[in-house]
Amino acid sequence: MAFIRKVYAILMVQLAITFGFITLFVYNDSVKLYAQEHTEMMFIALILVFVLMIAMACCDNMRRTFPLNFICLFSFTVVESFLLGVASSTYDADEVMWAAGICAFICLGLTVFAFQTKYDFTMMGGMLFVALLIFVIFGFLTIFLYSQVVRLIYACIGALIFSLYLVYDTQLLIGGHHKYSISPEEYIFAALNLYLDIINLFIYILQIFGSRN
Repeated sequence: MAFIRKVYAILMVQLAITFGFITLFVYNDSVKLYAQEHTEMMFIALILVFVLMIAMACCDNMRRTFPLNFICLFSFTVVESFLLGVASSTYDADEVMWAAGICAFICLGLTVFAFQTKYDFTMMGGMLFVALLIFVIFGFLTIFLYSQVVRLIYACIGALIFSLYLVYDTQLLIGGHHKYSISPEEYIFAALNLYLDIINLFIYILQIFGSRN
């Protein structure tokens, strides 16, 4: 239980930072304007996100060695929060807040479900990975399809996939009677996985709300 509490404590800090950035970009016009005028910052942030994510996924020391693991996770969270803030600023404030509220409600429900259900989602890792690859390919195709219906379908599928990933990663964290589990040494990696599930779910819910625009 100490491991689970530690992971969720880290996750709450990450989400608080992200929500702070999103609120700042959505409600502060000067910050929003600055980001729009300096698009190079977004490309730098994208590169940093991929570098940090790959480094933490591939290098055990970066995930397990204190304080390096916290520095990497904090850096990733700040940069990812900046990108989410920029993306959210292109939507109406009401849409963003509704998406955040619905995302929080869904995440809470899925977490309770993951703790209570007898079905073992940890055996679905391969299926979820294949589904994600197909979804990414579909995403590239939607670039050339200027259809609101197609993009709405894309967003709905994305929300479904990351909802399943949230249940999957939650059960990996719980361990117990599930076939697969994550080591207590990997608390940073566990928090990162849950964080990515939640922010991706938020992004696709936001796209569903903004599909009419």
